[in-house]
Amino acid sequence: EVRLVESGGGLVQAGGSLRLSCAASGFTFDDYAITWFRQAPGREREGVSCISSSAGNTMYVDFMKGRFTISSDNTMNTVYLQLDSLKPIDTAVYYCAAREGVSRGRCRALPNEYDYWGQGTQVAVSS
Repeated sequence: EVRLVESGGGLVQAGGSLRLSCAASGFTFDDYAITWFRQAPGREREGVSCISSSAGNTMYVDFMKGRFTISSDNTMNTVYLQLDSLKPIDTAVYYCAAREGVSRGRCRALPNEYDYWGQGTQVAVSS
């Protein structure tokens, strides 16, 4: 079974940076996608960035087209999310989520497209 464990959250001042990590294990298919989502209090969960592997190709999708950068190690066992120029509106719980299977190695922005979730890591940005 796929297991995802996030780390790296914390409290930072506006303008600061954090790097989140998602340790992923248990994939049984060659095609899969891992996406970072975030959820602020009172708001819906929204997709941030995604990395996918399909037919031996790695693709990146930036849903928010902003200040955050997704990357991974060579094996995609760990996926990172670099958060730069943080603002108080970025305060949220950040989750990584995964989907795998035939034709499922594609990035999707909706939470219900994903089968596996980590426990989340809190990011708090003070003004």
